Amino acid sequence: MKHLLLSAVAAASLAHPTVAQEPAPIPSPGEIAAAAPASDWIAMAPSDLLVMDLAPDAKGKPRRVVIQLMPAPFSQGWIGNIRKLAAAHWWDGTSINRVQDNYVVQWGDATEKKALPKGLVSVAESEYVAKSVRDFESVSSVNARAFMVKKGLKGPPPPPPFDKPEDVYTGVVGFAAGFPVAGGPQFEFWPVHCYGMVGVGRNLSPDTGSGAELYTVIGHAPRHLDRNIAVVGRVISGIEHLSSLPRGTGALGFYEDEAERVPIAAIRVASELASAEQPRFEYLSTDSDSFARYADARANRRDPFFIKPAGGADICNVPVPVRAMSGGK
Repeated sequence: MKHLLLSAVAAASLAHPTVAQEPAPIPSPGEIAAAAPASDWIAMAPSDLLVMDLAPDAKGKPRRVVIQLMPAPFSQGWIGNIRKLAAAHWWDGTSINRVQDNYVVQWGDATEKKALPKGLVSVAESEYVAKSVRDFESVSSVNARAFMVKKGLKGPPPPPPFDKPEDVYTGVVGFAAGFPVAGGPQFEFWPVHCYGMVGVGRNLSPDTGSGAELYTVIGHAPRHLDRNIAVVGRVISGIEHLSSLPRGTGALGFYEDEAERVPIAAIRVASELASAEQPRFEYLSTDSDSFARYADARANRRDPFFIKPAGGADICNVPVPVRAMSGGK
């Protein structure tokens, strides 16, 4: 009887072979961000959002661009001017005047004759970088996990993918309060020109620009501009309304015909708008475990489409995830 029972069990095992466990699918960077808990997301204050409404497109559809301004200690002199310009409604009736392929879209007063509001300050070139140990501490404290420090500098140990590769422009790259930044050995830190970043147009040095003339990057990251022009924020929504515009045929992509310029209906700080009209966004904390996994996945793509993980990532190829909050415009 015992032998019959063993034979029956053996026969059953042959009829129903054990199914091998399929390996768990490897999540993509987007899936990692989507699965991040609510506690890993940080809401953007309406007072830190700049809302640009362009004239409707040819089909009458509205075109809104939302810009998140840089946090302290970066570029605060220019950002103070930008707040004053927005409060004075100075940009209303100005235009987008330049679209240079693989480079920038620029806007402001094409005539260069419109009077600026009172109270704007002149900002020194030294403000292109944030200096001092205090600034370093304020950066590292919000990026203890996601801020890379070149070997030999004091600071928190970085996670992948920033623990080995060195940036071609500088030895230090990482994130400060959700923004991509670079740094040097003397506790100097500055925002970098990734896609969608917003900077201040200027004339030749020592002019640093008032903030009235702004641009955003729509091409390969022009990192050679870092520390040469003030970076004041990044486009978090509506970049398609800028990057898809016809390229200017004049020098540097400027529009030669006034009719080619895209009118700007209004630019406001979001907190100036009615509560129901305020855009609401949040970003994945660059100090979170979720972001560390996301950054690693950007540098080492293991999801099914990819064959060879790159083993590293340029700082601009790790865009910080941003999403609209429910109820926001």
